[in-house]
Amino acid sequence: MDEVINKESLANRAERIEELAVDLTRQRSVTETVEEQLATEKVHHFFQQMTYFEENPDDLFFVPVPNDKWDRKSVIALLRGKKDPTNNKTVVLIGHTDTVGISDYGDLKHYAHLPYELTEKLKERKHLLPKEAREDLDSGEYLFGRGLFDMKTGDAIIMTLMEEIESKLDEFSGNILFAAVCDEEANSAGMRSCVPEITRLRDENKLDLTALINTDYMTSEYPGDEKKYVYVGTVGKLMPSFYIVGKETHVGEAFKGLDPNQLAAELTSRINLNTEFCDTVEGESTLPPMSLKQRDLKPEYSVQTAKSAHVYYNYATHTQTPDIVMEKMKQVGKDAFEAVMDQLNEHYRNYCMLTGRQFEPYPYEPKVLTYQELKERVIEDQGNGVVDQLNRAKQKWLLDDSVDEREYALKEVELLQTMWKNQEPVIIVYFTPPYYPHIYVKGETTKEKRLLDAVSHAVDSTESDYSLVYKKFFPYISDLSYASAPNNHAEVGALIDNMPGFGTKYKLPLEDMQSLGLPVCDIGPFGKDSHKFTERLHKHYSFEVAPELVSKTIDGLLNG
Repeated sequence: MDEVINKESLANRAERIEELAVDLTRQRSVTETVEEQLATEKVHHFFQQMTYFEENPDDLFFVPVPNDKWDRKSVIALLRGKKDPTNNKTVVLIGHTDTVGISDYGDLKHYAHLPYELTEKLKERKHLLPKEAREDLDSGEYLFGRGLFDMKTGDAIIMTLMEEIESKLDEFSGNILFAAVCDEEANSAGMRSCVPEITRLRDENKLDLTALINTDYMTSEYPGDEKKYVYVGTVGKLMPSFYIVGKETHVGEAFKGLDPNQLAAELTSRINLNTEFCDTVEGESTLPPMSLKQRDLKPEYSVQTAKSAHVYYNYATHTQTPDIVMEKMKQVGKDAFEAVMDQLNEHYRNYCMLTGRQFEPYPYEPKVLTYQELKERVIEDQGNGVVDQLNRAKQKWLLDDSVDEREYALKEVELLQTMWKNQEPVIIVYFTPPYYPHIYVKGETTKEKRLLDAVSHAVDSTESDYSLVYKKFFPYISDLSYASAPNNHAEVGALIDNMPGFGTKYKLPLEDMQSLGLPVCDIGPFGKDSHKFTERLHKHYSFEVAPELVSKTIDGLLNG
């Protein structure tokens, strides 16, 4: 009888998750639009209807994103169990409510947020779909829709589990703290503004925060991969950047200058997808770095070559800290500069042989500095008045909404370099926002051991037709990273000193993140093609198996 009741209960849970997931998806909430507010208001309204929050309104509140031109906000809900008031163990859950855009849906964009309707519409043109998407559509096992997979089903899982717990609070020991955050798909402004609130709640209520669980999506890691993953820990991200100053010249005197584009190209050839920069731990490797932007900074067309160029890369980490990455990038900058000078001298020597001219080597010595080193040299040259001049420019940029964190960092480096007396070719290495710390759960602390045990038990005790495995690092950039941060001064100093705009344009609650220091995991729904028009969710795993894994992990953290 108990087994029948349990199966019926799980079926009801699956139906409720699907209902909520579809309802959340129907509310369009494209990142960096005012629509994001409507999604968080829907989540807030959901909790507001619960008896617990009617009686404890202070445990449910909005967290605005400071100085946000879209007036976006996140939601925090703290649900306190009543079975044992002395049990202050608290599991932190997070999920994002925004999605990427819908332009990729073409003439079906008005159906993008309507899962049932979109799935039916796609059947009318399934011959136009990629083979795998067509097969999944025919199987009847998938629902299509923007945000259903990434990650409103994950939000629905948390909301449904909290709804279940709230209905039996007298039997529940411990607490659940849920942050439904905005802006995850862009700059994580929602999570960054929630972290200080989480630490405030912890301190004011003497909560013992055990771990942080995200229910973001999970997918196949390679073609033919049938495994379903639970991730303990998360990948991190840095954006090493290069401001490259060459020597401009008329194209009719090509060998009298130094093209910064050539230096940028050499950097990219040495960094882009180079597996030497993969961060491998316990058999798991990050993806290699990838160029995200490369351009010269010449504003107009003319036959004069560019003076400067700019390039930055996505650099994923498992254990490498900012100081290590900075040293690696500084070295590759030196190697690239030397290689370009050798190549140019060879080309010029050959040209002199062709034209009968006398060859003289290029006069430029390879020079590579970090942003902090540049700043020190400029102050040494010009005095502390440089800082005042820089601060005046910063205030102007801060008032300009068209200047984002990345452009702000570039402007600061660019201005500082022009203030230096030495205007010879140089490469300046720095970090562009954002920064996502990696979190490596080694099992060395009590909290790490508790999370590993809880996840292991959840995976081992969950009966399903799937091959359930857990791995060390969630492989996608996410808000999981903000649950912790390095405490080592050298590691953090390399970031702060070499990220222009840190603390002004780019706000990171670093001290709160260090104070949290939580181990993390991701247990999410399964699907395919996130951020593509064929984005789709596997119904059975996502509505039935993933919720059970999350529920068991929560139980293990609170009662294990």
